[in-house]
Amino acid sequence: MQTAEIRRRWLDFFERKGHTVVPSASLVSDDPSLMFTVAGMVPFVPYLSGLVPAPYPRATSVQKCIRTNDIEEVGKTPRHGTFFQMCGNFSFGDYFKEGAIRFAWELLTSSEDEGGLGFEAGDLWVTVYEEDDEAHALWRDIAGLPEERIQRLGKDSNYWSTGQPGPAGPCSEIFYDLGPEYGVDGGPATDDDRYVEIWNLVFMQYEIAEVKSKTEFAVVGELPRKNIDTGLGLERVAFIKQGVQNMYEIDQVRPVLDAAAQLAGKAYGENHADDVRLRVIADHVRSGLMLIADGVTPSNEGRGYILRRLLRRVILSMRLLGVEGPTFDRLFPASRDAMKAAYPEVERDFDFISRTAYSEERTFLRTLAAGLQILDGAIEAGRDASVGASGAAVPGDTAFLLHDTHGFPIELTLEIAEEAGVSVDRRVFAELMQEQRDRAKADAKAKKGQRADLSVYKELRGLGETAFVGYDELNHESRVLGIVVDGRPAPSAQEGEIAELVLAETSLWAESGGQDSDQGLIVGDGFEAEVLDVQRPVPGLIVHTAKVRIGTVAIDARAETRVDPDYRRGATQAHSGTHIVHAALREVLGPNAHQAGSYNKAGYLRLDFTHGEALSPETRSEIEEISNLAVRSDYEVVTREMPLDEAKALGAMALFGEKYGERVRVVDIGGPWSRELCAGTHVSGSAEVGMISLISESSIGSTNRRVESLVGIEAFRSFAAERAIVQQLTGSLKVPRLELVQRVGELAAQLKAAEKTIARLEAAKLGERVPELAAGAQRIGPFTAVTASLGSVGSADDVRGLAQQLRERLADEPAVVVLAGEASGRPVLIAATTPSAREAGARAGALAKLGAGVLGGGGGGKDDLAQGGGADPAKIDEALAEIRRALAG
Repeated sequence: MQTAEIRRRWLDFFERKGHTVVPSASLVSDDPSLMFTVAGMVPFVPYLSGLVPAPYPRATSVQKCIRTNDIEEVGKTPRHGTFFQMCGNFSFGDYFKEGAIRFAWELLTSSEDEGGLGFEAGDLWVTVYEEDDEAHALWRDIAGLPEERIQRLGKDSNYWSTGQPGPAGPCSEIFYDLGPEYGVDGGPATDDDRYVEIWNLVFMQYEIAEVKSKTEFAVVGELPRKNIDTGLGLERVAFIKQGVQNMYEIDQVRPVLDAAAQLAGKAYGENHADDVRLRVIADHVRSGLMLIADGVTPSNEGRGYILRRLLRRVILSMRLLGVEGPTFDRLFPASRDAMKAAYPEVERDFDFISRTAYSEERTFLRTLAAGLQILDGAIEAGRDASVGASGAAVPGDTAFLLHDTHGFPIELTLEIAEEAGVSVDRRVFAELMQEQRDRAKADAKAKKGQRADLSVYKELRGLGETAFVGYDELNHESRVLGIVVDGRPAPSAQEGEIAELVLAETSLWAESGGQDSDQGLIVGDGFEAEVLDVQRPVPGLIVHTAKVRIGTVAIDARAETRVDPDYRRGATQAHSGTHIVHAALREVLGPNAHQAGSYNKAGYLRLDFTHGEALSPETRSEIEEISNLAVRSDYEVVTREMPLDEAKALGAMALFGEKYGERVRVVDIGGPWSRELCAGTHVSGSAEVGMISLISESSIGSTNRRVESLVGIEAFRSFAAERAIVQQLTGSLKVPRLELVQRVGELAAQLKAAEKTIARLEAAKLGERVPELAAGAQRIGPFTAVTASLGSVGSADDVRGLAQQLRERLADEPAVVVLAGEASGRPVLIAATTPSAREAGARAGALAKLGAGVLGGGGGGKDDLAQGGGADPAKIDEALAEIRRALAG
């Protein structure tokens, strides 16, 4: 049974049972505490927790999920994957344990001809929480399972909670027995791989508090509305129904594995280490495909870093299989074809997906080449020099540098080193890795402590959805429904306090869709509050953070929201300007230039877009001109509300990876010239935007660029400031405006020539010291050594040139030259050696590194010539003394 067919049967079954079919949410989670959607229940948390009233009594979904906490286990076990699909059925105060168990048993054991999954009852085991007699009895009565196949387990495995005070409850898990050839008898309680968990039923029925750990908490009572949250692992069911050994061999994953094996010239199933790498490749390519399809692009932080790590692990695994060139052009199309039946968007958006992936591969292959040079150098140095105390030729800090900076897993470093016949200091590497983990853990803990407790908004959201009326009116009278002070509900807020105010309606825009929140006031009888921020902490609820300037604001008070008209005008100019710049970008660069994010506020806009190379000055000017021509043309700006499908049929552009509801707002500027889905505030005609001035264009990743622009009065002020600067320069240089660039160029050329002359004279002056310095050479051990402080010097190049001249003067001797000086307030040190000195054991790189350590910096280089630096010129004499002691030893 194909994976897409299992998915279809799941949705059809629960739809027949009265569940609303909810499409999969994005892999990018709305929950601020989560980077990705990590479980099928994540999109339903506001309903399960009661934070937001559920729009339906029961629902079902097949949710895309990403988890990377067990990434090192991928490929080694039958069921660890970074991307997986969780089938779920949910009840929000509707059916409970009996309904959930009855549905699960019917779907699993009904024949395939009847639309079920066709499992044999004799192959299924269940576990229940050890104190849940009700669930135990239901499984016995509904499923007819014998007592020995209903096992009771403790809180650590069969009790669900978020780890925080709130909803919790026992759960029941369903397992499939693979058979005696896979392990020992005894059921899931044995924790043996023979028993595969395929479905978990969570009975959310209690409120818990005083949470100390997963198993230590206090049950304070039953929930007024009991909920059901279940999750069936689609990939796990698929590998059982398809008769294969693991999730990497199912129809949605195996084609990538086969493509990788063919590229590497390997036969899957012949070598365990190669098989693990092939599974890693198949899993990570699919995860990369789905993440990019949901708008994630590679970067060095957050979600983009996770994607980058997955893609780089693919490249490194292919390299360990012997493939050094590009492979994504074979692997990603294979994954696309395997996934498009379930997710058509991967085929529709494959142009963007492939360009993003291929660009990342090209970039990392170049990085990999640079890292290999470092490793080759460390191996060569390890061969030539005596190894460290650990007996390893490649230092642990070098292995860590390769891992942390260049993305080399330690396995790759070990394999290359082993082929070269040298070892790696694993102990130091492990210590550095642990230090990094400790820092990351401390950072994550700190961030977790900063997250807001959204439960404070639960009752407020229950009072109804906050209506935004600011499209049509800037001032609106409403009523205060709730007040939050210092994270807790309060009956009032006093003068001088900062509070969060929730009103029934508001004319103040809450930050969203790239548009910053409005500025303004909330005023009422005897009070006035200045609005500092407006946000939507949970769907449907608008919260105003405000400082009470006058009087006291209380619950149920009448309150008028007043938007600052100048700020709103600037914000609408910037938001409409964002649409105009986006349209101009696409007109110049082509339809592949998708918007990938934006931010705008009064007088300023920032637009991120997909493009692989920097914009030339001519292209920037063209985009700016088209944007301002659109402003001059005074295009009509029309906003309409309509169903999402209708908007897409009209060609309305959606922000790549963004989520939209069933009804959307479409904004047209000049008809189809700019037609986008957007809920923000806009001008009524493009001429109202005023001037658009592009002030910067930069890279924010291998496939993304960013433009920034000033808009309206801010653009004018910027031009006025530049005009004043030009006037000052023309006055000072006494040239007409049109000749200013030429005159500045001439002055720059004259300055550069003067600097070269000065540098030449200073170098010549230093060169005159060669005889004096050579005459002062000392005999230190087997070496003829010149170690001298030069005082103030022009640059490191001057010191290097002098050291090389001295080395030539002493070429017939085992000479070591170490010179140091102060350049631009910082110490610089150069070491040089002759061939006979190197034969006697002197290494310029090691000497430069030693001296630089005393100077508070770093250094190194080749054995014949090296450089070091630092922060403290006062320690130059001490550094030279340390080098002399090393030579003597």
